[in-house]
Amino acid sequence: MILENEVGIKSFRNEWQKASVSILYTYGFLSNGYETFFKRHNITSQQYNALRILRDQHPKPVSTSFMREKMLDKMSDASRLVSRLSAKGLVTVTQNPADKRLVNILISPVGQELINNIDADLGELDNLLKGLTEEEATTLVHLLYKVRESINAADEKTITTESINA
Repeated sequence: MILENEVGIKSFRNEWQKASVSILYTYGFLSNGYETFFKRHNITSQQYNALRILRDQHPKPVSTSFMREKMLDKMSDASRLVSRLSAKGLVTVTQNPADKRLVNILISPVGQELINNIDADLGELDNLLKGLTEEEATTLVHLLYKVRESINAADEKTITTESINA
């Protein structure tokens, strides 16, 4: 009854719907916590994610397609994200010498300094889930992995069904 009251739904069709709504509702809280944290550093959580990817690849440059593939939010517009990071001086963007249609993206020294400063405070984000024990957090990670597997299987089934009906 707690979730029903929080989201204003009288009743759910079944426990799967309730679980889906609960995940989406909780995502909003978690996302707001992350955005508030990163706002203090004048970036968004997506920008931090991009800088993290670039730092992990440094000194090897990456393309926007590589970045899009590694982003936590698959709906991110990597090109726009890179443009904003470049405007802030956090990345450098150069044309790929082998393929003029691609760009090479590297984290800049300013970007590295920023992400290192942020890393010192990342423990604050852990506090968002400190209401769980470590064992519960491990279980949650496992359950969310199963959710992603289920979603991928449903997507594959939908794609297969659509191609058969086409």
